Amino acid sequence: MITARELNRASLSRQLLLERERLTVPDAIRRVVALQAQHPASPYLALWNRVTDFAPAELDAAFIGRAVVKATLMRITLHAVHAEDYPVLRTAMQPTLYASRLGFRFAEAGLTPADADELVPELLAFARRPRTSAEMQAWVEERLGAERKDGAWWGLKAYAPLHHAPTGGPWSFGFRPSFVAAGTGPVPEGRAVDSHALRTLILRYLAGFGPASVADVAQFAMVRRGPVREALRALDGAVEQFQGPDGGTLFDLPAGPRPPEDTPAPPRLMAMWDSILLAYADRSRVIPPAYRPLVIRRNGDVLPTLLVDGYVAGVWRPVDGGIAATAFHPLPPAAWDGLAAEAHSLRALLDDRDVKVYSRHHHWWAKLPEAEVRTL
Repeated sequence: MITARELNRASLSRQLLLERERLTVPDAIRRVVALQAQHPASPYLALWNRVTDFAPAELDAAFIGRAVVKATLMRITLHAVHAEDYPVLRTAMQPTLYASRLGFRFAEAGLTPADADELVPELLAFARRPRTSAEMQAWVEERLGAERKDGAWWGLKAYAPLHHAPTGGPWSFGFRPSFVAAGTGPVPEGRAVDSHALRTLILRYLAGFGPASVADVAQFAMVRRGPVREALRALDGAVEQFQGPDGGTLFDLPAGPRPPEDTPAPPRLMAMWDSILLAYADRSRVIPPAYRPLVIRRNGDVLPTLLVDGYVAGVWRPVDGGIAATAFHPLPPAAWDGLAAEAHSLRALLDDRDVKVYSRHHHWWAKLPEAEVRTL
């Protein structure tokens, strides 16, 4: 049986959060599977938390050179992934993207999945070079008419195998995206499960987040549990089974690191939407249940958090003069000292890029309960 704290330490180890490692940006991203990239700054802060002497310019270069790509993938949200991982992850996500993005809004525009099969290759041909969102919408409008443009583009921009093209600015991407065709081979069609791709996704997930349940895998990718169970059965021998703290079955790679539960976990200042907060059906692995509604807001915003002893203990935001850390419970002096050291390093990174990072989300702080706040 695996204890709850052993699960926590296993996740932190695999996500490079027990100790920063000296890795290249592409190698680090491959190790942790993917980086949540809804906010342009978040992949940078995620790597700063995980890589020794992280140089933001290396991620800039990886995006420009397309060694790392940003695209709609797991949970139908934007992720930064190693370019070599994108094709199989996109194929594994095909049934989910088909069901979601060719759904009611696409149908309300008077379009069918068969129309998407015809439109997507033409759209990708148009996007052989980077195109702004306005250019892409103009193409859709010219092809389908103004009355069908919005519904069609809503579906196609996530369903078509498109990468976001770097647009410059402090974090390589702004809030007005540009798109470029992925150029990774035949365009997926239909909603059939690609068994090989799903098994590959599961193995990559277990390497980066295991041990995990069927529900955890399904949550991470937003794929159906039935195909996940079938894929795990097909992986018999390649994965091991364990009993979790609630008595349920967990799966893992035989060589997956599972550190002792008393392994020290250093403080961290996590990015918004960091993957470790979202990769499990049971998020108590990292987020104490009482803090979940404070950290994960009703509209889906996931605030930048303090990790103390491996668990969410509060939130942070930049303010004049430093980093304001809000602790949801009393923290020992050593934890505050560790957070202060992290804040000093983070402030140096932000001073070079964007000292007001996440400022559009700061309205949430007025809705938090009274707590201890320190400027670090």
